[in-house]
Amino acid sequence: MTAKSAIDGETATAAVRAQWNQMAKGWSDAGVVIRPWLQEATLAMLGMAGVKPGCRVLDVAAGAGDQTLDVAAWVGPQGHVLATDLSPDILQFAAQQAAAAGYRNVETRVSDGEKLQIEDAQFDAVVCRLGLMLFGDPLQGLREMARVLKPGGGVCTIVFGAPQANPCLTTLMSVAFRHAGLPQRDPFQPGGLLSLGKPGLIDELFREAGFREIATTRLAAPFRLPTVKDYMDFIRTSAGPVVQIVQRLEPTKAAAAWADMEEALGRYQTPTGWEGPNELLLTAARR
Repeated sequence: MTAKSAIDGETATAAVRAQWNQMAKGWSDAGVVIRPWLQEATLAMLGMAGVKPGCRVLDVAAGAGDQTLDVAAWVGPQGHVLATDLSPDILQFAAQQAAAAGYRNVETRVSDGEKLQIEDAQFDAVVCRLGLMLFGDPLQGLREMARVLKPGGGVCTIVFGAPQANPCLTTLMSVAFRHAGLPQRDPFQPGGLLSLGKPGLIDELFREAGFREIATTRLAAPFRLPTVKDYMDFIRTSAGPVVQIVQRLEPTKAAAAWADMEEALGRYQTPTGWEGPNELLLTAARR
């Protein structure tokens, strides 16, 4: 790595940390809607990673720790969970949630997923829910997961699938870019919400990272809320990549951007509520 690329990488990491520090409270507060949305996928992730009572589990990019609580429940008092995240602010909410729930088997540590600063072969399982696709170098992140796993240990990650299967995300980003006067980005550009949705890509990254027994499962995860306005309230307080673009606009233009997003996503309103399509990819493997 050249000195310039190292500096660029550090700058990008600092920007992502600042973004999630800013969104930390919103993401934590949104747990009431995030949990039911991702609960099926979360439980599947734990099973696919081989999480069992007594296991030592690493939760990478843990965020506000909703899934960390599930891990803590699965491993039980004889197990241990280390929740890491790049953002110290959002990780504080994970620590608070674990303490409030009475879990003494949870530890939190601020750590870059691409540089975990953890000794080799420490964990029986590693999980990462909706974090890996935001890594600037997801292959390096997977190599770090492999490094800290014990031989034979399991891993499972969750990322968003193909753009066409996630029309809510593509709509949000395209409208935001249009109002900002920016060119539409390649959805598979590293670090983007859909960056690992290209067919076959994540399996190849797992192989390059040295994993075996790799299997990816597609899972429909529709976002169900009473109205499109409820979804937009969630996005405005919690979706860092979208908010980051819109907040740079002057107020009237920002308001217009949010209004256009809400109008476009209104097509998913049904007689019984709003249901936005989402597809997730769950990839499991062994070290």
